[in-house]
Amino acid sequence: MVDIHINIGSNQNRRQNMSAAIKVLKSTFAKLNISSVFESPAEGFSGDDFYNVGVSAQTDLSVEDTLKVLRKIEKNQGRDRTQPKFSSRKIDLDLVFYDNVVDEGMNLPRDDILKYAFVLAPLAELNTDFVHPVENQSYQSLWQSFQMNKEYELTQYNVNQILKL
Repeated sequence: MVDIHINIGSNQNRRQNMSAAIKVLKSTFAKLNISSVFESPAEGFSGDDFYNVGVSAQTDLSVEDTLKVLRKIEKNQGRDRTQPKFSSRKIDLDLVFYDNVVDEGMNLPRDDILKYAFVLAPLAELNTDFVHPVENQSYQSLWQSFQMNKEYELTQYNVNQILKL
């Protein structure tokens, strides 16, 4: 079993789409832990605010099969992958890390970790002591540095008050 972390985002029918995705993840992966819900403005385009949540889990699946599962969930929920990267979406599931795998071609660990509060905040909440395999710092330490050095808008909510799990 390897540790994985998935970031889920949505800015269309957010509660329903994210709850549905988490339900499928619960039936697919082991030892799920779900972060708080983080609300943030759309990045790179004008659109409704996003909800983002982090999901840490364990799996016996390969990296490739894990990614296939995530893409299948997105497809089943109506995700249109032909849309521009920065656009509204029903559901977005990103594999943020897969154990300590470093693979630029698969974007692991995901470069968004160091760019966006909505990726790093839930990651640090669930994986406080895990160490970024390239940066050699804990995710909590990276989050503390991010908070001091970057401007961002992020509102945190209790997951059980926002999503129907």
